[in-house]
Amino acid sequence: MIRAENIFKSFGNQDILKGVSFTFEAGRTNLIIGRSGSGKTVFMKILVGLFPPTQGTVWYDDVNFTKLSKEEVRQIRMKVGMLFQGSALFDSMTVEENIRFPMDMFTSMTAKEKLNRVNFCLERVNLSGNNAKYPSELSGGMQKRVGIARAIVLEPKYLFCDEPNSGLDPKTSILIDELIGDITRENNITTIINTHDMNSVMEAGDNICFLFNGELEWSGSKHEVLEAENENLQSFIFASPFLQRLRDKAMR
Repeated sequence: MIRAENIFKSFGNQDILKGVSFTFEAGRTNLIIGRSGSGKTVFMKILVGLFPPTQGTVWYDDVNFTKLSKEEVRQIRMKVGMLFQGSALFDSMTVEENIRFPMDMFTSMTAKEKLNRVNFCLERVNLSGNNAKYPSELSGGMQKRVGIARAIVLEPKYLFCDEPNSGLDPKTSILIDELIGDITRENNITTIINTHDMNSVMEAGDNICFLFNGELEWSGSKHEVLEAENENLQSFIFASPFLQRLRDKAMR
């Protein structure tokens, strides 16, 4: 579990976050949604420790993350997996080398142990046998799955995903959503996803935090979001033509 308490963030005279509190639950896919400029990217960066809050605290389970020393933060980050928007794979490294990279950086595992873990993670994301390929030889969806394999290679307790479906076709996006959800539940991970993709919200939104103008405007699940009586949320949701049609069909 990760808990944000009364988070404020300002840059100069500009207030980005204005007292946001939210609990991100373990074993569930927790989504941060909102329009561009709503503060969701800044919020995620505060949660992972890339920005300090101007005011407020972030708790990782019972640990006050905002009060830790650099070494203590490093220990927490060893339990964190990151899936970046563009996969962020190293072009000059093979798939195996990309996935092995966190183990090379943070563990003293033997070469055999690392290979076994790489192969396990590749199997988990349905990419067994692709060890020797380079990112340029893979499709966008396959690159994203390699990114997931790298993100889980150290068996993280917390997983952050920044726009995991960016640039993917709808069918592949659904597969990525399902994969992240399955891994989250199987390993009881606290997964936090920053997204503007409403199809992902409807597929993966176990626990949703909707930000509007830097404030927590609404929270709930994918089962509640379509019927939420919040004008700003409804305007955001039904900007998607697909969901407009879904609503119109339900209202007939």
